[in-house]
Amino acid sequence: MSRPITPAGIRPPFARYSHAVEVPAGSRLVVCSGQLGIGPDDAVPPTVEGQAELCFANIRAILAAAGMDLSHIIRINAFVTGREHLKGYMAVRDRIVADPPPASTLMIVSGFSRPEFLVEVEVIAAGPA
Repeated sequence: MSRPITPAGIRPPFARYSHAVEVPAGSRLVVCSGQLGIGPDDAVPPTVEGQAELCFANIRAILAAAGMDLSHIIRINAFVTGREHLKGYMAVRDRIVADPPPASTLMIVSGFSRPEFLVEVEVIAAGPA
């Protein structure tokens, strides 16, 4: 359905993502707010990997409520609180996202609403109308 765009004339992506994703006309878009690594019981795992797992579990639930799944993700914006968290977050992301991978941006930020949060993930998904 969606088409990844990675032109030959520019440097290939640094990691497992597409430079762009084209969404066909008539698709339905779902825009998810940023999801933090917190469970329904308010538990927050101490590691970026554990938190990233919960971020994507929350996203999976949101997309399911819209009749979509993780394979419909066309764009990811992720935020971590330090360089030391990049590798752990990317390992979870790379295991979870479908092929071809979505467009993706990963930024280092100074923090979130609570100091124990290490990662936040927001996505855009596209599916059939």
